[in-house]
Amino acid sequence: MQYSQILENSLYLLALLNPASKVMFLAAYDPPLSKKQIFELSWKSSAAALLMLIVLAGAGEIVLSKVFRVELYSLRITGGLVVFLIGWTAIREGRFMQKRHQTMKENFTDLSLVPLAAPLIAGPGTIAAAISSTAEFGILATTCALFLAIFTNFIFMMFSPAINNVLEKTHLIGPLIRLTGLIIAATAMQMIATGIREFL
Repeated sequence: MQYSQILENSLYLLALLNPASKVMFLAAYDPPLSKKQIFELSWKSSAAALLMLIVLAGAGEIVLSKVFRVELYSLRITGGLVVFLIGWTAIREGRFMQKRHQTMKENFTDLSLVPLAAPLIAGPGTIAAAISSTAEFGILATTCALFLAIFTNFIFMMFSPAINNVLEKTHLIGPLIRLTGLIIAATAMQMIATGIREFL
């Protein structure tokens, strides 16, 4: 796999990671988070999600095919449907997360794992994409792409208060969420189409 392909794959994974949802999650948390708390949540959730995705990317296809008898195209289609619903919710309602996430308790270790690491970062669509990428490009290239995507997402999370302030002042939060939702929905449809093509 060439460097350009790794970069392209990392951008694809970044779209599935959907940094906007993490920015909204951290910026809208009540009570407001300090910079130290945001850093703690960001690095813990990013590290946990990266480890989870690498393990699933490396062993996921074997576990699916040998243990659960699930073919890769089924995972592509199912993951695509899940991601499409997330994108469709963003387009229709202008938000990615359920409102109940905003009222979670201040246990930052638990919060960094659920819901930040999973399912907000390592969600069904990202897992399906990581496993598919390993089957197509190999575990090393997929690991590099995952690292780049999650590191970029980490940067967005670190600057979430500043990003949210700019978006609020320019009234771009709603349009940005809907535009991102459209991209995610289109990416999901591509996953579904690829799965159907493999099935046929």
